[in-house]
Amino acid sequence: MGSIHRRNDGAATLKEMQEFAGFPAATQRYVRRSLDIGLHRADAIQLWSRDMVEAAAIRAQAAVYDLLDEIRPIIPDGPDLGDLMPFYGPLIALSGFDLGQGRLPSFSSYRFLYERLLGARVRPWLPGAFASAAMLPSLDPTRRKALLETIPEAVATAPGWSIREPVFYPEWVEKCEPA
Repeated sequence: MGSIHRRNDGAATLKEMQEFAGFPAATQRYVRRSLDIGLHRADAIQLWSRDMVEAAAIRAQAAVYDLLDEIRPIIPDGPDLGDLMPFYGPLIALSGFDLGQGRLPSFSSYRFLYERLLGARVRPWLPGAFASAAMLPSLDPTRRKALLETIPEAVATAPGWSIREPVFYPEWVEKCEPA
């Protein structure tokens, strides 16, 4: 049974890698950078900034990502409104920031990032947070429409969500000169 579980983990990893590979290069870069900031994996400014403007953007993102520490311990287990109120506001604010950066062009790229930042327990709450953030007036109406159209019907009408944690966490890869 252990080998079957490992094979399933391998298949899941490959599926997640394929999904990530299907994202545009700018989205891949933003997801890796965001994971470094949100999971405190690396000095994001040193690793990701190419100039002063990008360094400032990373500092702003790190400040907003402080909300992750507030959100993680209060992810609701059910639809109790008392649990939702303190959770959804910060999640929508964080989501609005990320969607406003223009690097997450679809629900799938948003979901990919947020499952890694917050874990599998957040899955049921992501479609609503994404839709709410996509409707914020700070986004261009054309962009709002494009984002909302990326929510698959199967996601919008899902009767339940997987509790399997993500296994692939993309990281910075140094470019190597060909031999």
